[in-house]
Amino acid sequence: MSREHEWVDEEAGPVVRPYAVARGRTRSASSALDLLATIVSTGLPAPANAELSAQHRRVIGCLSSQARPVAEVASEVNLPVGVVRVLLGDLLEHGLVSVRAQRDKSSTPTESLLREVINGLRAL
Repeated sequence: MSREHEWVDEEAGPVVRPYAVARGRTRSASSALDLLATIVSTGLPAPANAELSAQHRRVIGCLSSQARPVAEVASEVNLPVGVVRVLLGDLLEHGLVSVRAQRDKSSTPTESLLREVINGLRAL
C-alpha cells in the first residue's frame, strides 16, 4: 500500500492533519473564543465570497439546533479544539455565528450559598 493513501482503519478513512483542516493556521482571529464561550448560529446565509470547507459546514450544522460551548462543538464534530476555534473564527468573521457573553463570575453563586442550599434541601 502506498504511503500517500495510508488509512488508519476502514471507519477512519484517510488521515488528515489538523493544520490541514485549518489551512495552516493555529490561532483564531477572535480572542472571544475560549473553551467555555457559547456559540450560536446567526441563521444568515453564507456570503458569496466565503470559502467554506466541509468542516465549516459541519460546525454550522452542529450549531443549527442550539447554542453550544466551544468545547462541546469540538466534541460534536470530532476535531481538536484548536482547529474548531480557527473554524469558528472564520465563521464569526463572515457573520454566520455569534459569541454570547459569558456570565460574570460575580453573578455565579458562591460556595457558601451552594452549601446553604444543600443544607436547606437536606432539612426538608
